[in-house]
Amino acid sequence: MGRGIAVAFAYAGHAVTMIDVKPRTAEQFDKLRAEAHDEVRKTLASLTRFGLLNNSEAETVAAHVTIVPSGASATALAGAGLVFEGVPEVVELKREVLTTASRRVKPDVIIASTTSTILVDDLSGAIAHPERFLNVHWLNPAYLIPLVEISPGAKTDPTVVDRVKALLEGIGKVPVVCAATPGFIVPRIQALAMNEAARMVEEGVASAEEIDKAIRYGFGFRYAVLGLLEFIDWGGGDILFYASRYLEGALHSDRYRAPDVISNNMRDGRIGMRTGSGFLDYTGLDIDGYREQRLAAMVDMLRHFGLARPPVV
Repeated sequence: MGRGIAVAFAYAGHAVTMIDVKPRTAEQFDKLRAEAHDEVRKTLASLTRFGLLNNSEAETVAAHVTIVPSGASATALAGAGLVFEGVPEVVELKREVLTTASRRVKPDVIIASTTSTILVDDLSGAIAHPERFLNVHWLNPAYLIPLVEISPGAKTDPTVVDRVKALLEGIGKVPVVCAATPGFIVPRIQALAMNEAARMVEEGVASAEEIDKAIRYGFGFRYAVLGLLEFIDWGGGDILFYASRYLEGALHSDRYRAPDVISNNMRDGRIGMRTGSGFLDYTGLDIDGYREQRLAAMVDMLRHFGLARPPVV
């Protein structure tokens, strides 16, 4: 993940220093540095083949990335403008690395963990000046996936969140802010979806190939255009309520039970677009124009998949 983040920032013109926090012999570090540089160059070579940059630009981007041993960390951190921690998901190890980093950077330098599992406030106690600390969760591959989830802690200064959002937007990312909660947004949703897909294979509902085809051309197709909550509003929260109730009974599992917010929205008349509000507010919106825009985006998706065909006349 650290190497992917390095490529994302280097691609946007930033100088990046990757610090090896594990003490190694000179020979061991030289091997690690060569491996890391090779991975960065291979990534950039792929982006070149995909037409995102040319060979000369790839060399320039690669030159933005420096890799230093643990013995040089004090010097590297002293000049850092922002620090991302990306060591393995072990609380004690992260706290140790974060403590050291927070002592070596300037007091106003933002420090971010990239943990995918640990709550930010389980780490913030290790930070000198915890108001400048938060979690910034990237999705693999970090250099391609636009979304980055920002999770502030109880002591995080709101201006720090704003600064990180602006920085990420400046390198072409799409940041979202979420509470410090297990799984953040995407991992929490995808864990349910992935487990359900695996369960359907286990139950013999369909083959893995057929399920994945359904996800690519149905589930993923729609949600590349519409957000999940937007789609609830699109069809109506009442549809989800009744569908959930049926599935809960038919499959004998409360994992399909609709949360209270769905029935509360129905009670309060917030069904979705047809009532002017649901999870989102559609007051004053040209609904027909909005639908047209979303449908046009789906047509673009059809073209992307090579499925847009002329009529047979």
